[in-house]
Amino acid sequence: MKKRILLPTLLPGVLYSASCTNGNKVSLPQEKGAAQWFKDAKLGIFIHWGIYSVNSTGASWPIFNKQLTYDEYIKQTEGFTASEYNPEKWAELFKESGARYAVLTSKHHDGVALWDTKVLTNGEKLSVVTKTPAKRDLVAPFVEAMRKAGIHPGLYYSWLDWSNEDYASLAKWRCDDTESKRHTPENLKKWKNFIKFDQDQLEELSKNYKPDLFWFDGEWDASDDDWNMKKFRKLLKTWLPNVTLNSRMKGFGDYKTPEQGIPITPPEEPWELCMTMNSAWGYMENDTKHKSLSQLIRIFIECVSMGGNFLLNIGPKPDGTIRKEQVNILKGMGKWNQTYEEAIFNTNPGPSRLHYSAPCTISKDKKYLYLFVFDKPVNGILFKGLINTPKQISLLATGESLNYERIGGAPWLNVPGVLFINTPENLKVGHGTVVKIELNEPLKLYTGSSGAIEQN
Repeated sequence: MKKRILLPTLLPGVLYSASCTNGNKVSLPQEKGAAQWFKDAKLGIFIHWGIYSVNSTGASWPIFNKQLTYDEYIKQTEGFTASEYNPEKWAELFKESGARYAVLTSKHHDGVALWDTKVLTNGEKLSVVTKTPAKRDLVAPFVEAMRKAGIHPGLYYSWLDWSNEDYASLAKWRCDDTESKRHTPENLKKWKNFIKFDQDQLEELSKNYKPDLFWFDGEWDASDDDWNMKKFRKLLKTWLPNVTLNSRMKGFGDYKTPEQGIPITPPEEPWELCMTMNSAWGYMENDTKHKSLSQLIRIFIECVSMGGNFLLNIGPKPDGTIRKEQVNILKGMGKWNQTYEEAIFNTNPGPSRLHYSAPCTISKDKKYLYLFVFDKPVNGILFKGLINTPKQISLLATGESLNYERIGGAPWLNVPGVLFINTPENLKVGHGTVVKIELNEPLKLYTGSSGAIEQN
């Protein structure tokens, strides 16, 4: 295979004039904001699948970090068969888990496309169709299977491409050249060609597969003056007016993407936490230490209670099968979600930890509170500041009614007493359980600092 040359300097960009294929100027993009389906989705599945699964090298980064030569890394194309790839079976598993959307890595930083791209990389087509034993488009059946299962299909796409000779492999902070030296006429021409390359591939993905979501990555190697993401947003919203775009677009996306760690202060706009089940994003044969089902459910609920989604990653093997440990985790999440979906999938973030010391959610009509319990209560459950009188309190899993009492308070001044909910001594918490509080009218909370009661 022809050797790709990884250029040692960052190629700067130019403003690229965006236009439709008929030559007309594109319309203005829609207002920023994720689609309602995304804000209601709560759970998604991330799929990092590519040639990097063959030798468990890790997705693309061994090229950048010089752990492997480019030729050593790209040789993995010879073992990527997708021989057991069954997207319908994937979709069945994802649906069982409770996921509402799934995102496939259509092209990672290594530049190997999972679809039959007609856009040339260094004069040739670089895809699993042309360069691997798979010899077929893997994106089309994925999108079709997800749609049939009622799951929103999303596609990951890397802005940068470490196989494309028109793209620089080194980030700015590793370059000694000044800005002016990078912006030479030769580099400007190469970068313009690369921007056109990205544009053409995204047009293929948009028009041929029509994903509901684009999950971008790899924008950090260049400034927005180089990328001109505003132009890309216009194009994407022209091709797919209802598509949702993640935030890795220099501020021109629709939602934030914290990675691997739950935010302490949640973003003000829609957001999603992406996280691996084990350590690596792609399949790594020796990476067998998976997070426990209880840990992942707890992280999931933390995200939901803070207004975010949870995008949980799997890494299929080169033949397209999913390792048993990951299948079991998704099935376990599905079993748990079936029991507690009422508290998750049609809810908004509940009151803060100032009112209840663990995650909680609230129904959209604000008449049902859901208190998550992950540890066996000692002396019941405490909730502060509830002005409403509960109509009923029960265990969501069984419907068993729970007794409660108010301690203290001055209701004539709208200062409620502390609500104590009695729980059964034999309460089984498992991976987490839920206490449901039904109200006669929308939730009312006391948020004051209280003080002396001057009227009794």
